[in-house]
Amino acid sequence: MSTDLTIRRVLKASRATIWRCWTEPDLLKPWFIPKPHSIEKVEMDVRPGGRFFTLMRIDGKEYPNDGSFLEVVRQERLVFTDLLVADWQPVAEPGLGFTAVLTFADHPEGCDYTAWARHRTREDAQKHEKMGFTEGWGTVAAQLEDFARKLEAAS
Repeated sequence: MSTDLTIRRVLKASRATIWRCWTEPDLLKPWFIPKPHSIEKVEMDVRPGGRFFTLMRIDGKEYPNDGSFLEVVRQERLVFTDLLVADWQPVAEPGLGFTAVLTFADHPEGCDYTAWARHRTREDAQKHEKMGFTEGWGTVAAQLEDFARKLEAAS
């Protein structure tokens, strides 16, 4: 196993809508964690060095996840990490200690969507996989697609 975990999907919604769902706090909350869990709070400053914070509620317990955006290329690429917080400040205790790289491209059926989770070590990647990366991120991608389609239908 390498240090990267990856999922790739063709989401049946436009790249512009998928991007909005990733970069607007109110549009991230409904799909960002596998149901029945929830996102209670989102703070985003979508720029390199900007904060990316979520507060997850899982089985009644709250889990804060603080990080920062590293790269933002509108509707093409979004990179964030939990190894740094806003304005490039290192974290004392990283969560899973990974960097997420998301790419978005036009596809005849919607959006070609790829998500990588890049870890410091193979052991960290294995830990994330055992925690349910493939199933969890796959579920979240399906929830993202469903939410984005509903958003498009409503507009």
